[in-house]
Amino acid sequence: MLRSLFSMYMRRYPAILVYMLQNTEYRALPFLKWFWRTNDFSKVTYRRSLDYTGPALMLLWALRIGMGLQILAGFILLGCWHFRGTLGAWQFGVALVISYPIVWAHLVVIPLAFGRLLIIKPRQRAAIARSEKIFRDHQAVRLAIAGSYGKTSMKELLLTVLGEARDVAATPANKNVPISHAHFAEKLTGQEDILIIEYGEGAPGDVARFAKITHPTHAIITGIAPAHLDRYKTVQRAAADIFSVGKYVDPSQVYVNGESPFTADYLKAHPAYNAYSESGVLGWKASDVTVGVDGVRFTLKKDKKILQLHSKLVGRHHVGPLALAAALADLFGLSEKQIAAGIAKTAPFEHRMQPYETAGAWVIDDTYNGNIEGIRAGTRALADLSARRKIYITPGLVDQGRETRRVHEEMGRLIAAAKPDIVVLMQNSTTQHILKGLKEAGYAKEIRLEDDPLDFYSNLASFVAAGDVVLMQNDWTDNYA
Repeated sequence: MLRSLFSMYMRRYPAILVYMLQNTEYRALPFLKWFWRTNDFSKVTYRRSLDYTGPALMLLWALRIGMGLQILAGFILLGCWHFRGTLGAWQFGVALVISYPIVWAHLVVIPLAFGRLLIIKPRQRAAIARSEKIFRDHQAVRLAIAGSYGKTSMKELLLTVLGEARDVAATPANKNVPISHAHFAEKLTGQEDILIIEYGEGAPGDVARFAKITHPTHAIITGIAPAHLDRYKTVQRAAADIFSVGKYVDPSQVYVNGESPFTADYLKAHPAYNAYSESGVLGWKASDVTVGVDGVRFTLKKDKKILQLHSKLVGRHHVGPLALAAALADLFGLSEKQIAAGIAKTAPFEHRMQPYETAGAWVIDDTYNGNIEGIRAGTRALADLSARRKIYITPGLVDQGRETRRVHEEMGRLIAAAKPDIVVLMQNSTTQHILKGLKEAGYAKEIRLEDDPLDFYSNLASFVAAGDVVLMQNDWTDNYA
């Protein structure tokens, strides 16, 4: 408690508050929840730092000035007590000087809340309304991508492959909420052949709302996993929300990841939906799969058409999405040569099974991953790869809600099944659950527990050796315990 108290008086405390406002997307309640569960503010920006955007700088200076004025007022009152003996001035002065970190942590959210309600929200509603008309009137194929994971990777994959011969536009990075869709719509020329729109669900009703605005003609559901359970509460509710996009699209134009366990019931209930998997899709059959750090190779065959494909994406789990991209490219009129060329250009998106070399070892950075299905895919990829030593590194998963214990015990079992030589766990609230899963699966090799993630990652090159393969999965942002 004392450590927490004294860390509030650091010189960089205002920047820490603004940093966490950024990380909680300037939402008052998540920010305040973070504030009251933080034990040591000095460790909050330990791995990352504040992005000095215009709004962030305005807030930072407002906090600095506000805190400074409160401290000044406190000392003025103390001066009044000292020189004039004003009754009660010293108590109030001391209170002002001592309380400023807590006072301004709460005051800062007031203008944000009113600004969001009175200025930002009305502007966003108007922009979203304009975008709905743009999407509705656009003559392009409008392809929505929804799911608990793999959305951005699927979007980038399709953008690369279909872009070989078609005018394709896609929502940028992981900008996947209505206001981001609105900004995307404003930049469209109207001449595009295909629009790819990523949906970033976060609470019940989101996906249906996105579909009403963007009017999709096709939909891809990349998979279901425990995610955002702080708001969905159960995986089933998350799945129902994600699959609601199917109500706005012809069932024959819905494509579903058949390898995701939670999609099976929906595929049975909707036989017109198209499942894609490592086996293929839409009559295309995949075979001869080989996996390496240089990517995945496989053969795709349908009737007399045979495609020999090589992608830089790492892991067998990419075969299904790649097969779907190839099949859709064929439907949209690309030639076999164009399809193969597009697949060859596909490469890992940043922090999504992204390989790089250090100290003679291959490191696969999958730190953007944040769900159990990503863990399943990554550990399977690690098992497929050849190496002198295999090393697995993770802090665990966030936003698992009531599923936290079960998911992390399963995670431990998946890690054990990949048979890494070393498992490195970052100490936090999920570590004991992962250890239990490892123990249940009979893992008997080396386990390292790290209290200082930044130090470990910064010195990773000294930990690995030539011939090693290292898989790093998930990140643990600063607003989690």
